[in-house]
Parts: sequence; structure tokens; C-alpha cells
Amino acid sequence: MATRRYGTIVKHLTGDPDTARELCAKLSDDVLIELGAAVHDEQRRRAQAAGDHDAVIEAAFEQGFARDGLGVLPWLDKPFVICPGGMVAKNRANHRCQFVSVDDCWIWECPDLIREDKRSMPGDEEGFRAIALLPIVNGMKLDVVRARMRQGRHQVERVTSFAVKRGRLIEVEQRDVSARGTR
Repeated sequence: MATRRYGTIVKHLTGDPDTARELCAKLSDDVLIELGAAVHDEQRRRAQAAGDHDAVIEAAFEQGFARDGLGVLPWLDKPFVICPGGMVAKNRANHRCQFVSVDDCWIWECPDLIREDKRSMPGDEEGFRAIALLPIVNGMKLDVVRARMRQGRHQVERVTSFAVKRGRLIEVEQRDVSARGTR
């Protein structure tokens, strides 16, 4: 197979982002689907191969948690979306927790999850903290769900929703959830 040369098209795409839109408009639906999958696969591959995951996670454990022991909101550290989560418990029947849902599945079940590290909570209370790394993928939707368990029943307190748009993490909605509307 002959070596392909992409210099001109790469130069156009790099120099003028509108070129990418023009190119996409000219492609058939089937080719556009393949291109989208190829871009997603390449973003994931690069994030998996990028840098020192241990160092990124260690730094995230240092800055990713508030005074209450629960995670702060997710942030970008290219090529990663960094998602803190965890649980703080006084006993087995009562705890506070905050976790991230990615495209309607829990982060630990997400097919794009690159790595998640969990650590026991320091101090008197039971619980753990976790840091998860995701690739930055345009269109990805994140819900940060904060909840409380009382007497064995979970109650969602707040949901903050984000979307990845053009390489940025954008907050799209924040809603407090009343106890009446949960099960």
C-alpha cells in the first residue's frame, strides 16, 4: 500500500477550524459516522497513552475534595476530564455521597473510563474518595449527583449537569432535588 500524504489537508484543518465543518458537510452519512468513531477512538487512545496517570491522579486527590470530604465538580486537565467522587459515612445506614454519571451510566461502568483510583477516607468517619479519568470527548454528558442515605434510603439532593463542547466542560444545569421527588 502506498504511503498516504495528508500534509495539505492537515494544514487546512489546523489553520482554519471552519475547514473541518466544510469537510464534514461534504461527506456522506456513512463516512461521517466512521469519521466520528475514528475521532472518538483517537481521543481515547491519546488520553490512555498520555503522561503519567499516577501523577495526574495524585494531584487530583490533593485538590479534588471539599472540606465536607465529598468531591468538587469535575474539571479538565487535557487530555482528561477529572471526576472526583466519594462517600462519607457516620455508620452503615447513614452517609453522604457524590458520584458522576457519564452519558446515563455510572462512571465506574462507563466504557470511556480510562482509570479510577479509590482510597479510604482519613479520619474518624468511614468512607472513601475516588478519582476517575475520562478522555475529553465532544458531546459527552456528565451529571454530578449528590445524595444522602438516611435509615437505608437514598435521597438525591442536587444534580449538576455538564456537557463537553468543543473541548470545554460547560455547566448546563444545576438543580436541587426535593425529598418528595426521590425514592
